[in-house]
Amino acid sequence: MKQLCDVPAPAKLNLFLHVTGRRPDGYHLLQTVFTFIDLADRLHFTLRDDGRIVRETDVPGVPHDQDLIVRAARLLQQHAPASSNAAAGVTVRVDKNIPAGGGLGGGSSDAASTLMALNRLWGCGLSREALQALGLTLGADVPVFIFGQAAFAEGVGEALQACPVPPAVYVLFIPTISVATATVFASPDLTRDTKSIIMHDFAGHDIHQFGRNDLQAAACALFKPLSLFVGWLETLGIQARMTGSGACFYISYPSLQEAEACRQRVEYALASHPEARQWLRQVVICHGISRHPLYNWI
Repeated sequence: MKQLCDVPAPAKLNLFLHVTGRRPDGYHLLQTVFTFIDLADRLHFTLRDDGRIVRETDVPGVPHDQDLIVRAARLLQQHAPASSNAAAGVTVRVDKNIPAGGGLGGGSSDAASTLMALNRLWGCGLSREALQALGLTLGADVPVFIFGQAAFAEGVGEALQACPVPPAVYVLFIPTISVATATVFASPDLTRDTKSIIMHDFAGHDIHQFGRNDLQAAACALFKPLSLFVGWLETLGIQARMTGSGACFYISYPSLQEAEACRQRVEYALASHPEARQWLRQVVICHGISRHPLYNWI
């Protein structure tokens, strides 16, 4: 076997997230703006000629056959050229840097990078739109990573329009707990009737301050450590916003210097109030990225 490539799978942030309704099948209707950050998993691919899909790395809490990486590879395997699809296999090693249950889309991003990388390595030749359609069968957040640009999303998150996002540096707060997306969406406290908007509504607004995350109040009500953590940040004068269904929060700044000052303020406060370590595992500075690193692979 010969290792052919390793690729990044960047995290995403939801700059706002509105729940506008619910479909008869139970799926929620959303409006959000996605952007990418330079916090990323890395996937290492080694092609095989025996048709097997093997995840070499043990991922705690994620059985091999349920991993979105494995599921994505098996899904795309059906589209390998007829002359080689019986032999199209791969071994994948994963360096996990994106925390699970953080609302950062790590599993979805891994699946998207797998589809984009193997589409090229196996010579499948599928278009971006075709890969997005495959990705949607794996999860609602997968298509935006294949779309590859900051995007205004509607529907369950799959109807995408490019939406330029000003450059920003993000201070990312990673709590000690993780959050199950389904638990938050099932909350009876969740607002499900936010008025729909159009992209034109952003005009004249800082997209980083626009709207809100409708899931934040429900997540904080369900998970007390999140509520305590947010309250503690507010005592420091930091109004952070949750991404996705949680548990991670972030605040944006136009410059690295301002972001670093915020991080230092939080670290100083942690030294004075060590009990806050019960809620906060890590503070990370991330840069926004305008395009997915694999955008030109399709």
